[in-house]
Amino acid sequence: MSLLRAKEHLRRWRRDGDVTEHEHSSATVELAAQALGTEPGRIAKTLSFLNGERTILIVAAGDARVDNPLFKKTFDVRKVKMVPAEEVEERTGHAVGGVCPFGVPATADVYLDESLRRFSTVFPACGSSNSSIELTPAELEEYSGARGWVDVCRGWR
Repeated sequence: MSLLRAKEHLRRWRRDGDVTEHEHSSATVELAAQALGTEPGRIAKTLSFLNGERTILIVAAGDARVDNPLFKKTFDVRKVKMVPAEEVEERTGHAVGGVCPFGVPATADVYLDESLRRFSTVFPACGSSNSSIELTPAELEEYSGARGWVDVCRGWR
């Protein structure tokens, strides 16, 4: 169902046909990089965080890690809390392993991390544990409806 939701979302830009379904799982950065034959940094992983009734989705490069102090300062939160696995699908519209910024509920706020800008194209998931699409950072920004770019990750510079 999530794959269909993501494809329906991407249909607005006539990109639903560009979604690739892989023979093997791409549920983790490492598996996705292997399936695509690319470096882990180009995998655009989507991480979900609690923010009261809202959800913050951070799309970051596969080799980047969220820096808690930067996250707290950027989003004015006391504690950085990831969405528990049992709530991920309800809060994001996608199951763990296929979380992406496409077709998410209105209560989810998408932000793109600066770690993605160093690549000409990146590969976000498309709602399943074996799907992806290749997009430029500008396309990802447009198609995801991102609220903006943030710098909340470390380990990639």
